[in-house]
Amino acid sequence: MSTSTLSSFLLLALLFHSTNAAVFTIRNNCPYTVWAGAVPGGGQQLGPGQTWPLTVAAGTQGARIWPRTGCNFDGSGRGRCQTGDCNGLLQCQNYGTPPNTLAEFGLNQYQNLDFFDISLVDGFNVPMVFRPNSNGCPDAYSYPKDDQTSTFTCPGGTNYDVIFCP
Repeated sequence: MSTSTLSSFLLLALLFHSTNAAVFTIRNNCPYTVWAGAVPGGGQQLGPGQTWPLTVAAGTQGARIWPRTGCNFDGSGRGRCQTGDCNGLLQCQNYGTPPNTLAEFGLNQYQNLDFFDISLVDGFNVPMVFRPNSNGCPDAYSYPKDDQTSTFTCPGGTNYDVIFCP
């Protein structure tokens, strides 16, 4: 394979991959500061009314976004949160510790569908809405028995809203 053919192939693969990425608009509607945690994605302090646009690559699975409360970080991004703490880091590299309300998702999975839900398995700390803002589908919600009707799908490439204190 020639260098130009290989370069063209890699460019097309990159374009396809980024085309199906999803943008999660994380918004804090709470009257207090919430530190969003995301794996993948890290973390972000959100004052009341602030948003954080987070782009997540197609093919991502086992991903989560969650609110953290009562946090205090130093200039290097180290500290602690009362709820949802992720090893004392502002930029989460692993899931938060309970209790925390979870927005869970997998992008471009089986039949090119995104799967998403809200889980209270790790407890509850902040009310949340998790919904598509493109390509239709209802809000995610939590059902105590976690049956098949509590997980939703959207076509790959859908963008989403995660709203704390809706």
